[in-house]
Amino acid sequence: MVRPDERAEGAGPFTTRLTWRLAEGGSAVWESRLARKRGLLRVRAEAGTEGPPRSAGGAALHRLRLLNTVAAVAFTIGGALFALGAAVAETGSAGATAIATIYFVGGLFFNTGGYTSLLQAVNAPRRSRATDSLVTRGWRWWSYEPGRIDWLSALVLFVGTLVFGVNLFDSFLQGLSVQQQDRLIWAPDLVGCVLFLVSGHLALVEVCHGRPGLRLHDLGWWIVVVNQLGSVLFMASAIAAFTRPETGSLVSVSIANWGTFAGALCFSAGGVLQLFERP
Repeated sequence: MVRPDERAEGAGPFTTRLTWRLAEGGSAVWESRLARKRGLLRVRAEAGTEGPPRSAGGAALHRLRLLNTVAAVAFTIGGALFALGAAVAETGSAGATAIATIYFVGGLFFNTGGYTSLLQAVNAPRRSRATDSLVTRGWRWWSYEPGRIDWLSALVLFVGTLVFGVNLFDSFLQGLSVQQQDRLIWAPDLVGCVLFLVSGHLALVEVCHGRPGLRLHDLGWWIVVVNQLGSVLFMASAIAAFTRPETGSLVSVSIANWGTFAGALCFSAGGVLQLFERP
């Protein structure tokens, strides 16, 4: 709940930034992504200039660094493997089972990155009203906090990676009819893409505090935008991968492969950028 002396920003029921007066003068600014990724609380002097930020404790910062590194490396490798799978599929240099294996291993890395991102939200430092600082709770493997946009975005992302896993596992099945291919392989792919887009939209709302716009000097904004571009390309690929019942052929094999290739590189690039968004 927001107090009368606080100014809240965000979208809908979600608060992504809070500003309040400090007893010693000046103001403090809590931002959802900044606290979760870097464990920082901004402080502004009376003149409006930025003062030294307040950070979470050393143990909390170590935890944030570890989670950030695992998530970033997982998305970097997962994206690279998806790009490799798409390139191999386009050139026809390997069989269907080999291509499916490359995608499936890449999907496991995406699962890891998705769950680690959720752990980042679950174990993010929280703002303490009593001390005007960030405090860290004990370690948790799960939480239920639908009122937090960062938690919701991470959860939707993780579920999206699991749905992709269904698609990738079913890709090993042989002798499927056209209807079975669309139901078991294409449909989970499309649902996963939708979930990635929803997660990316929530992340963009979080980093922009409900007001879409350019934030060229904000690394978090670049990471979200690059990943969302990857989600859009994945969606284009999924649409092109639909198998026409009347012909038994895909809408466009090239668009499906190149869309996956470009989208995967976006996620890989986002993972590399995320390595620098740490405490």
